[in-house]
Amino acid sequence: MTTTATRSPGEAQSEELMNHRQILEVLAGLLAALFTALLSSTIVSTALPTIIGDLNGSQTQYAWVITAALLATAASTPIWGKLSDLFNKKVLVQSAIVIFVVGSVIAGLSHNVPLLLGARVIQGIGMGGLTALVVAIIGTIIPPRDRGRYSGYMGAVMAVSMAGGPVLGGVIADTLGWRWCFFVCVPLAVIALFLLQKTLHIETNRVDGVKIDWLGATLLTAGVSVLLVWVSFAGKATYYDWISTESALMVGGGLLLLIATVVVESRATSPIIPLKIVTERTTALAIVASIAVGIGLFGATTFLTQYFQTSRGFSPTEAGLLTIPMVAGMLAGTVGSGQLITRYGKWKSFVVAGAFLQVVGFALLSTVDHETAIPLIGLMIALLGLGTGMLMQNVVLAVQNTVSVHDVGAASSVVAFFRTFGGAIGVSVLGSVLATRVGDLTASGFAKLGIDPHASGGGGGSLNLGALPEPVRDVIRASYGDATGRIFLIAAFVSVVTVIAVAFLPNKPLRTTIDLKPSVADEEYAKV
Repeated sequence: MTTTATRSPGEAQSEELMNHRQILEVLAGLLAALFTALLSSTIVSTALPTIIGDLNGSQTQYAWVITAALLATAASTPIWGKLSDLFNKKVLVQSAIVIFVVGSVIAGLSHNVPLLLGARVIQGIGMGGLTALVVAIIGTIIPPRDRGRYSGYMGAVMAVSMAGGPVLGGVIADTLGWRWCFFVCVPLAVIALFLLQKTLHIETNRVDGVKIDWLGATLLTAGVSVLLVWVSFAGKATYYDWISTESALMVGGGLLLLIATVVVESRATSPIIPLKIVTERTTALAIVASIAVGIGLFGATTFLTQYFQTSRGFSPTEAGLLTIPMVAGMLAGTVGSGQLITRYGKWKSFVVAGAFLQVVGFALLSTVDHETAIPLIGLMIALLGLGTGMLMQNVVLAVQNTVSVHDVGAASSVVAFFRTFGGAIGVSVLGSVLATRVGDLTASGFAKLGIDPHASGGGGGSLNLGALPEPVRDVIRASYGDATGRIFLIAAFVSVVTVIAVAFLPNKPLRTTIDLKPSVADEEYAKV
């Protein structure tokens, strides 16, 4: 481990700036690592209906397979960000890959849902490291003005993994079996580790006095977990009502834990979520926008492949292919906006336009039912993907533009934390809404057939539709299709918050230096 000698910001920047070829060499290893984790995650998403059906899981467990990974990612992301201030970022990225692979292997060997959930937590911890460290490293070697160009490369990798993952996951689930959806990432991880070892050479600019705020991290994770458990099971006939003693205890306990988190963070010498960064205007608005993006994007799109398979009867392979329009839209939005931002230095118009397109996309998807034309759905999700591609990476870019290079890791991880936190909330809440709505619709459908819904299974029952008689299966398929529109409607309302938040982001010009060094553009902005 090395530490940089004391020097002025200008001297540091002149030595740290890399040329285009050197940056691409570093990106090759970083993006290979990110691709490994993203591909594995998207492979699993398509195969999840098959996995839950094979393990005799329920709709609530379906949502928690996603929520467990998102929650672990959210909780570990700021910790990884702090670790990056203490230890070698290269070793940390490689460690995150190894942790992710270990979780994947355990998941592939799972014989029940609880073990699968534990494995997903391990995967989420590894993913949290990749989420924090890849963005932080990019932020330390590339000036914000040029970062849009390279963010486009990252967006392209994300798009390819999101496009190839569902298709590959469907093929694997239909041929080799769903367990290989977890095992397939192992050889890819070995390649990523090799590339990182060869290409990534970066100094450790250790910040003196930095330590991990374990108490704050524990309180934050506990508070969020309690609230997510509450919202996952509230309103279920076999658990407790929304307004009940259990709900009061869980909500009260969760809020107290979060209040305690704020108190601890305000007094900690090195808080897990730095309040000085969170309260900065750009970061604060970006956090609000990221929470809303996470709720809508993760929450609603998680159930898209389930809609294609459970409601419309498509195979996992076909369901993966049907998500390609959304991924194509994301690719176009991310790469296109990144190139234009680098060329013209203007970023806010792309962020606002992306947020608006998200609202429109979700609003259109709220009209979906079990008979909606598939090509029409393709157009809707393509529009949603375009807006998402223009929004997500550029919000992080706006935040990185306002902080010192030494705070890039913390700022990036904070935004990533709240986006993933929003995603965990979205998956849990919208999964609960979907399960409740499906339960109501199936009960109504069974009543028309003269079938006892308790004997035949409702929305929270087994998703192994192949084991059900045809009349029951048809009712459940129609119920899932008709219930899906409601979660997209909720996502549309949440996305309005994103539009409002990004509209008030300060339209500060992108600096051309890695660190906060006054430039002509910065000085002109300060005069305004």
